[in-house]
Amino acid sequence: RHPLATFFHLFFRVSAIVTYLFCDWFSNSFVACFVTILLLLSFDFWSVKNVTGRLLVGLRWWNQIDEDGKSHWVFEAKRVPAKAASTEAEARIFWLGLIICPVIWTVFFFSTLFSLKLKWLALVIAGISLQTANLYGYIHCKLWGQKSSRVTSRFFVTAEVPK
Repeated sequence: RHPLATFFHLFFRVSAIVTYLFCDWFSNSFVACFVTILLLLSFDFWSVKNVTGRLLVGLRWWNQIDEDGKSHWVFEAKRVPAKAASTEAEARIFWLGLIICPVIWTVFFFSTLFSLKLKWLALVIAGISLQTANLYGYIHCKLWGQKSSRVTSRFFVTAEVPK
């Protein structure tokens, strides 16, 4: 069980959304709101990519550059998933948070666009980009990481996908 990882998986995501919705009520400074939300989105991206994905569902991904300068995406998945009832619940929370939040930021995109609040558009696009990048990486981990035969350790299966 990883209750702290589960908490932070949702905390940064929900905090960024709530701050986006109510920041104008608490502050008149667009810059302060923008920076606060961008920091929350960045903390979320880092924690999901580097910590919660590995702990909650046994997946991780990254991009590496080889000596030739070619970019390779590396996707890892736990080889043997040992699932208890608590880890199944944590996995559901992980995937629901990973899927629902980009949808919410997409709704924010269209509402920002149609209400002509164009100064918020860059922030909403950053939110969509960071949330979707994690979703893309973890979907590839789930699909490609388990199909590879290259083993990095006795617990993980790794797949490299050239870009």
